Amino acid sequence: QVQLVESGGGLVQAGGSLRLSCATSGRTFSSYGMGWFRQAPGKEREFVAGFSWYGSSTYYADSVKGRFTISRDNAKNTVYLQMNSLKPEDTAVYYCAAKRGRVDGTGTVDYWGQGTQVTVSS
Repeated sequence: QVQLVESGGGLVQAGGSLRLSCATSGRTFSSYGMGWFRQAPGKEREFVAGFSWYGSSTYYADSVKGRFTISRDNAKNTVYLQMNSLKPEDTAVYYCAAKRGRVDGTGTVDYWGQGTQVTVSS
């Protein structure tokens, strides 16, 4: 059974930082890109950040460029999203995603995590 398990969400003040983690298990994601999406109340799920399976390319939504950084630890089968300079508009449920090839906001995601809530207070 494939599992993507997110952690690290919480409540933070504007300007603060959080680091989300996504632990993968159940299969080898060696040919899969990984990434993060988010969904705010009343809005559609949107792409945040991702990378290709070969790891040399990263992709970011314009709204988070310069503030968020995606990374991974292959030895731990874990993907991270470091979020700095958080804004109230970053408040959302954040989902980990895996997709064959790369996660760049295009195409259909193959696997989703259950989501973790991030709330940024003003």
